[in-house]
Amino acid sequence: MTKKLHIEAKINGKDTEFLCEPRQSLLEVLRDVLQLTGAKEGCNNGNCGACNVLLDGRLVNSCLVMAPEIAGRSVATIEGLASPQALHPVQKAFLENAALQCGICTPGFILASKALLDQNPHPTEHQVRHWLAGNLCRCTGYDKIVRAVLDAAKT
Repeated sequence: MTKKLHIEAKINGKDTEFLCEPRQSLLEVLRDVLQLTGAKEGCNNGNCGACNVLLDGRLVNSCLVMAPEIAGRSVATIEGLASPQALHPVQKAFLENAALQCGICTPGFILASKALLDQNPHPTEHQVRHWLAGNLCRCTGYDKIVRAVLDAAKT
């Protein structure tokens, strides 16, 4: 039996403690231990972006980060993006541009878009498409998603 590790981290701005096995991914802990199910398991090998989160402000695939690696660090998930009063501008732009359908890829796209806009508040269409190349969508195509990001950049 593997000894569980006690991890302390800041998740969505809140000090959080949990137990995990050394081999558990951040995605597994978010979904199964912390009940934060916004990050989705798509490919589980870092190729689809459905599990994107921000780790210390940097976009990462949570399926590729081992949960013990986040000790003492800060994680932002889709659940922590909006405030109780309003959606984040990227979320609002996705809704207004109908840039979602089934929702599996949406949290990953939104967090990737936020990470882009944090680094480059006024990207070109080409820059948006390049940045989002690591996110896959099987339902909407990408034009509405790109438009949503460009609209969010205006706000």
